[in-house]
Amino acid sequence: MEHTYQYAWIIPFVPLPVPIAIGLGLLLVPAATKNIRRIWAFPSVLLLSIVMIFSADLSIQQINGSPIYQYVWSWTINNDFSLDFGHLIDPLTSIMLILITTVGIMVLIYSDNYMSHDQGYLRFFAYMSFSNASMLGLVTSSNLIQIYICWELVGMCSYLLIGFWFTRPLVASACQKAFVTNRVGDFGLFLGILGLYWITGSFEFRDLFEIANNLIDNDGTNSLFLTLCASLLFVSVVAKSAQFPLHVWLPDAMEGPTPISALIHAATMVAAGIFLVARLFPLFTVIPYIMNIISLVGIITILLGATLALAQRDIKRSLAYSTMSQLGYIMLALGMGSYRAALFHLISHAYSKALLFLGSGSIIHSMETVVGYSPDKSQNMALMGGLTKYVPITKTSFLLGTLSLCGIPPLACFWSKDEILNDSWLYSPIFAIIACFTAGLTAFYMFRMYLLTFEGHLNVNFQNHSGKKNNAFYSISIWGKKGPKVRKNKFFLSPMNNNQRDSFFSKKTYPIDGNLVINRMRPLITINNFATKKIAAYPYESDNTMLFPLLVLVLFTFFVGSIGIPFGQGISDHFDILSKWLTPSINLLHSNSNHYFDWYEFVINAIFSVSIAYFGIFIASLLYGPAYSYFHNFNLINFFVKMGPRRSLWDKIINVIYDWSYNRGYIDIFYSKILNRAIRGLTGLTHFFDKQVIDEVTNGIGITSFFVAEVIKYVSGGRISSYLFFYLFYVSIFLVISYLYI
Repeated sequence: MEHTYQYAWIIPFVPLPVPIAIGLGLLLVPAATKNIRRIWAFPSVLLLSIVMIFSADLSIQQINGSPIYQYVWSWTINNDFSLDFGHLIDPLTSIMLILITTVGIMVLIYSDNYMSHDQGYLRFFAYMSFSNASMLGLVTSSNLIQIYICWELVGMCSYLLIGFWFTRPLVASACQKAFVTNRVGDFGLFLGILGLYWITGSFEFRDLFEIANNLIDNDGTNSLFLTLCASLLFVSVVAKSAQFPLHVWLPDAMEGPTPISALIHAATMVAAGIFLVARLFPLFTVIPYIMNIISLVGIITILLGATLALAQRDIKRSLAYSTMSQLGYIMLALGMGSYRAALFHLISHAYSKALLFLGSGSIIHSMETVVGYSPDKSQNMALMGGLTKYVPITKTSFLLGTLSLCGIPPLACFWSKDEILNDSWLYSPIFAIIACFTAGLTAFYMFRMYLLTFEGHLNVNFQNHSGKKNNAFYSISIWGKKGPKVRKNKFFLSPMNNNQRDSFFSKKTYPIDGNLVINRMRPLITINNFATKKIAAYPYESDNTMLFPLLVLVLFTFFVGSIGIPFGQGISDHFDILSKWLTPSINLLHSNSNHYFDWYEFVINAIFSVSIAYFGIFIASLLYGPAYSYFHNFNLINFFVKMGPRRSLWDKIINVIYDWSYNRGYIDIFYSKILNRAIRGLTGLTHFFDKQVIDEVTNGIGITSFFVAEVIKYVSGGRISSYLFFYLFYVSIFLVISYLYI
């Protein structure tokens, strides 16, 4: 066992040969390297698979009760200062290693086909492999200096991957926004590390925790300064894991390729912040104010992310806000001290969200057949609908991921989210009410996304070879060609003439370029329209190399929740796999992991949480599903909203909610219109003060000295006796004055 642990330092370096080889190949033999570019996917997957096997072995040893292992070697020694590098293997590390490698392998396999048409295929795999290496280095780090180095490498990879299509203005703006926002957090991390070293004199986690605890117990340090250092560390987590108020970069990061969204901005990179809080958990638990701040930021992020996802048009941005909200659940659990529940939800959410993002990529590929290569159209849910019969495998996998995120048993997220909701009632009833309400919102917006994408009719015009519109799927409603009656609020469809295509989002039309559609079509599908045979472009199911990762992630979504299920009636929950996995870390944190598990209480709480989820699904089905037509035909909507003044009030409420969600809670507007203007105004004021005050004072002193020197020049006669006389005269006056006052 020790021999295996001793060589765990090689884990972060295993994926590095791929970006090195690609870089050297493009530099030395670019033509040959590009000709065999599809081969590079194989070594990328192979090397990460080796890391996965190694990580699985380490995890099995941790489950079987192996002790925490740390191996370090000195890098710099100078008097009392010593900087050691090494690796730390504990349950937290093993969990993150399994998560990074399994999701990473699925994304790499998926990307081989998804990015096959892109000219930057080689660059993509080089970035992805280097990103995986950076994340592996981050989770195996044994001290804060290594954490900081790998933290910056992960941020650099994020910048490169978000800006992969850097020639597009929106993409360039998105990667710059992510870079600037994360620099705020990284500066906080740097200051926090320096402050903790000043207090404890060590960067190593074990020494840092022990010294900090002793200083706090013996009042050996300023608690306010220690709280400030911990707060600075948490600022970096807020930026990296897209927590309020530094979450603004995450939705724009969806401008990058979809596999990047699945790997970095749903499963691993944003999880780096969660990992840092979990790694520093022994330090944060002894600082109550920090735990309160963590839980408060978590609950705000939960509610904000869910409300901002309600009316998004872009399918990936809706998933991004969902990620933000679910990471808020994890942060809330950590702030409450529910270490086990937080890591459990980190695992279950990662696999479910990776499944949803890869499923959205399959949807986008199929929509590009109809609308052409245009992110504004291929990712717009207003142009989707009716995809079930075209992409049945993608639809099934997306539905399972949606049900998991909604918290429907027996899928993965049910077990973890339910545990967080139960713990929240013990921590704060107000937080519990908000968390449960947000669970209902999660079910609503996730099923809204599913219904708009897969059910009803295809909501987009397309053209056949003759250039004439094919009206087979030309309708103004997602349910039927007649559409509902006139609605005044923005959540519902509005009427239009036969030549205008509208959606429940806006009155904007979406003209489709038929030539672009034909150029990007797969082998065309022949359909019979009465007696005339026409050729038209339809959505299509993705290739097997894209469907295989979806099916594997479906299995994870089904069964990964079982690692946290306590088997047996009325037994201690440390018999389940997850608690065995986390026992060493929990003991280190002085937490009681052997509390008695009550199945009766669990079932009662589960019924409550599942009922909330089903209620959210029911409301989504009424507004966006097949039930809407029946709901409307029986005039139940009129009963609720067409009641004189109440209708106007209802419309105003709906429009306020829509505007809040679609405009991202006005937070981006605040940053761009108010905060940026304030900073620019302060910069202008500083510039004015520097030019008009500081420079003018300096120049005035120089000019005054010049004129004084000119005057003195004419007074001077060149006689030394006169100079001595005036010198002694002024010295005498100074001595007399000093004597009188002293």
